[in-house]
Amino acid sequence: MPINTGSFAKDLWPGVNKWYGEKYDEYPVEHLDIFEKNMSSKAFEEDVGAAMFGLAPVKTEGGSISYDAAEQAFIDRYTHITYALGFIITREMHDDGISMTTALRRATALAFSLRQTAETVAANILNRAFNSSYTYGDGVELCSTAHVNQSGGTWMNELATAADLSEASLEQACIDIAGLTNDRGLKIAVRPTKLIIPKELVFEAQRILESTLRPGVMDNDLNALKSLGMIPGIVVNHYLSDTDAFFIKTDVPDGMKYFERRGAAFATENDFDTENARFKATFRGSWGCTDKRGIFGSPGV
Repeated sequence: MPINTGSFAKDLWPGVNKWYGEKYDEYPVEHLDIFEKNMSSKAFEEDVGAAMFGLAPVKTEGGSISYDAAEQAFIDRYTHITYALGFIITREMHDDGISMTTALRRATALAFSLRQTAETVAANILNRAFNSSYTYGDGVELCSTAHVNQSGGTWMNELATAADLSEASLEQACIDIAGLTNDRGLKIAVRPTKLIIPKELVFEAQRILESTLRPGVMDNDLNALKSLGMIPGIVVNHYLSDTDAFFIKTDVPDGMKYFERRGAAFATENDFDTENARFKATFRGSWGCTDKRGIFGSPGV
């Protein structure tokens, strides 16, 4: 339905002091603290894994060299989706409105909606991290205790026993991250870079990671997480829906990724027959994760 003179009847009469509800402060862009931005010029992008070589066996004197083979591993596809929203304002509303003689404020609200859409779609990657209905190239969800190696065996990027955010659960997560291996079971150096939490956990996270001494105990012990600098930063994402789930982003390349196919674009036109003005805003992109070692999580309890 177009925005017409009936939509904002008060706008046709003098005396309106202020319209409210049109614009609020908003949080800075948050999804780029989690996803690495990439540009794309295609309909979709595919990231393909590679299973490389294993350990070298002993070569006996005079014996032959053992040969290994590398092979293609799992494929993750990023299919870009277009998101769009618009509004229509009648010529009469444009002409007769006192405080809305232009639709500029409506265009500002449209931009706000697009930014909120991007944040929500991006956060849903983590909101669905433990949901087996949303799987990736290896056939399991984003955070799992049973990720599959192309060369056989499994590995995990989720706590073996689900736990709430605590000193103990973060320490165990750091231990598990340090034990990650590649597709052939060889040890790789993986380090946490930031803790990702919903707004409900911000105070608890601050106490756990920023206290000089161990939080919540009578002993005068050192806070090992802080003194070792195990988790350098805290990121609060206001679009996470689970109040007790938490995640740790790691420094593994090609982990959490965002592809921008087309940035936010705004356009307007006037319809010849109705004389209505139409405004629209669109963007196109995709979010996901290629190497699942780039994220570690717990759904809480």
